[in-house]
Amino acid sequence: MAWLAFGLAAGCVAQSKYDGVRKRLIDAEAESARRQSDLDSCRTGKSAAETRAGALDESMKASAAELDELRKQRADSERRIAAFQALTAKFQKMIDTGTLRVRVRNGRMLVELPAGVLFGSGKAELSDKGNAALTAVAKVLEELGDRHFLVAGHTDSDPIKDSPYSDNWELSVARALRVVKYLISAGMPAGSLAAAGYAEFDPAARNKSKKGKQQNRRIEIVLEPRIDELPKLPESESAESGE
Repeated sequence: MAWLAFGLAAGCVAQSKYDGVRKRLIDAEAESARRQSDLDSCRTGKSAAETRAGALDESMKASAAELDELRKQRADSERRIAAFQALTAKFQKMIDTGTLRVRVRNGRMLVELPAGVLFGSGKAELSDKGNAALTAVAKVLEELGDRHFLVAGHTDSDPIKDSPYSDNWELSVARALRVVKYLISAGMPAGSLAAAGYAEFDPAARNKSKKGKQQNRRIEIVLEPRIDELPKLPESESAESGE
């Protein structure tokens, strides 16, 4: 249930960001209406107000541009919240049983599975419970169409003991690769998956307690953004020249 609470908290963070953008948009729209009223009054007044009207006209143009940008931010926030809620709903049964959680981390949405669900201590062979969990995960992720995923292995900071792997780097990479291969065998397109290992160097919690270390031993399946979700960048000179 703690994982469910964390997922809800992540949703609240996304909601609070959206609420902030919405408030800014409402305030900007009110300011725009006030400026428009002032501008209309100036335009219907005497010629002595023409200079002020011109300044207000420029201010209105700037305000309109700001409103457009805020509307885009609000639309982007709404899409991200909707995507998070939809993914959470698809995994709700597994969230309720503590098998996984859906969260937003470093600005990216991901599905997180504890290593204890998938593997034995110091091992990269999937357990029966792990096979069942990944089969269910693959079924949901397949429904996301052309989305790409990064499978990331993470460990705690304890040195490796009684393991065929020499260190946490090897273990985290081996686990990520094992998950990728299983997801492919379960029907996911190989071209939509990539694997990475972070060892203990991207912790989700402090390695000062047993609980923190347990949270750090995990597999993250990161939903990579699509091209249309990324900010547009200017074309490079080589692209413009056709090189």
